[in-house]
Amino acid sequence: MAKTKELSKDTRNKIVDLHQAGKTESTIGKQLDVKKSTVGAIIRKWKTYKTTDNLPRSGAPHKISSRGVKMITRTVSKNPRTTRGDLVNDLQTAGTKVTKATISNTLRRQGLKSCSARPFPLLKPVHVQARLKFAREHLDCPEEDWENVIWSDETKIELFGKNSTCRVWRRKNAELHPKNTIPTVKHGGGNIMLMGCFSAKGPRRLIRVKERMNGAMYHQILSENLLPSARALKMKRGWVFQHDNDPKHTARVTKEWLRKKHFKVLEWPSQSPDLNPIENLWREMKVRVAQRQPQNITALEENCKDEWAKIPATVCENLVKTYRKRMTSVIATKGYITKY
Repeated sequence: MAKTKELSKDTRNKIVDLHQAGKTESTIGKQLDVKKSTVGAIIRKWKTYKTTDNLPRSGAPHKISSRGVKMITRTVSKNPRTTRGDLVNDLQTAGTKVTKATISNTLRRQGLKSCSARPFPLLKPVHVQARLKFAREHLDCPEEDWENVIWSDETKIELFGKNSTCRVWRRKNAELHPKNTIPTVKHGGGNIMLMGCFSAKGPRRLIRVKERMNGAMYHQILSENLLPSARALKMKRGWVFQHDNDPKHTARVTKEWLRKKHFKVLEWPSQSPDLNPIENLWREMKVRVAQRQPQNITALEENCKDEWAKIPATVCENLVKTYRKRMTSVIATKGYITKY
């Protein structure tokens, strides 16, 4: 792994002389105690450039040998949480002394960069298998089937907090100027819970849930809004309703009401936010609301409803049209969470 010592010019010239005398690369290597591959490289250089001198380089030589690069790349591929300090120690043990910055630059050239790990639902083996089953069973469903689904979900949005993100142009050392900051308060300054749904034809109105939702409350919201939403979205006969496996969604009162109304419900694998395209709409809405910087809960609710209603129907249509890609991604990752 450590870099080998460079051959002297005299040794390189001897290799060429022996080659011209008709000696094989293997014989030359044994005679001069040099690797056969090194002998071959020097002979090829001499044939191409008519010299054994070092050729001009485009920059400083890499501090880590190709073997060392392969080793650290393999290490982080097996364990992405390996630290740069760990890699520095591994290389030093093997005889190569480098800095953490060199580790970063080397891995970046291999297409690897240090990123914050994304929080995602914990998947147990049973969840993974359920997700795979869902993806395989629905992989070949025609696009028209997904166009006939009403997708639903709930989301929480804070007045001040992680949802308030934006980029600014600023000069050096001006990061704390009021124009370049986002105000935050303890505990996010309050938050609201919203419930919404959409189909390929566009979003429906948002409903603010002001109390802790239980099965009875969820049943009431559905009874007052689900059928009107289906009519407003002009759903075809036999449309399907989607919601996840939250306990209030699977409560007996909810399931009984859906059964009595003869509503078809999409069987849903647990721990699968990436399979619900409404997540993309939540993200779009939150970015837009953050840019408006509401200063109180009332303004936050108004902004959310306003921006949700502004989401173009074409965006919803495209999310549904590309739904098959989600199935493909789940299968490609063998059931694990995918990028959505």
